[in-house]
Amino acid sequence: MSDSRSRRIAAIGTSVAVAWLALAGAAWSKPAPPPVYVHMNGANEFLENVVAVRPGQPVVFVDQDTGPHTIVGYDPATGATSKRFDGAVEGTPGPGHAVHTYTIRFRHAGLKFYFCSIHAELAHEPGGVTAPKKRPTVHGFGDPMDGLIIVTTDRHLLAANPATSRQRILPHYFGG
Repeated sequence: MSDSRSRRIAAIGTSVAVAWLALAGAAWSKPAPPPVYVHMNGANEFLENVVAVRPGQPVVFVDQDTGPHTIVGYDPATGATSKRFDGAVEGTPGPGHAVHTYTIRFRHAGLKFYFCSIHAELAHEPGGVTAPKKRPTVHGFGDPMDGLIIVTTDRHLLAANPATSRQRILPHYFGG
């Protein structure tokens, strides 16, 4: 191979490598999407009970309630609970105290159903579907504590999140 041809191939190879590194660097430096927050409150409910996130985007459950809560994923078709989507958070004793959180990310698009196992239990419905029902022994509130995370790239669904899902701590809210 001639010396000039070797230099051209080396120059092309260097240009390709530099372009690849520039693209890879741009991908690495792209800011991560901000977390989506789901708040738990004194009414034993997830305030933002349906949210949409991008694959890999953090979902942060924030307990601004005095009592503890769990966040347990489940499959409504089988009733099986998730070993990975299974968190617990302590309550907040009162204003000025630390607010406890649980964070999870989902890599793949899909529907992620969850409930608080302290305040709800899974029950088989007619037609073979499993859904959370309020625990009979839980005080005060009639609704089960449950929700849904939609993991998607659909910009319309992502834009439809409640405004409160952008705030870690809700001001003027217990624990805030």
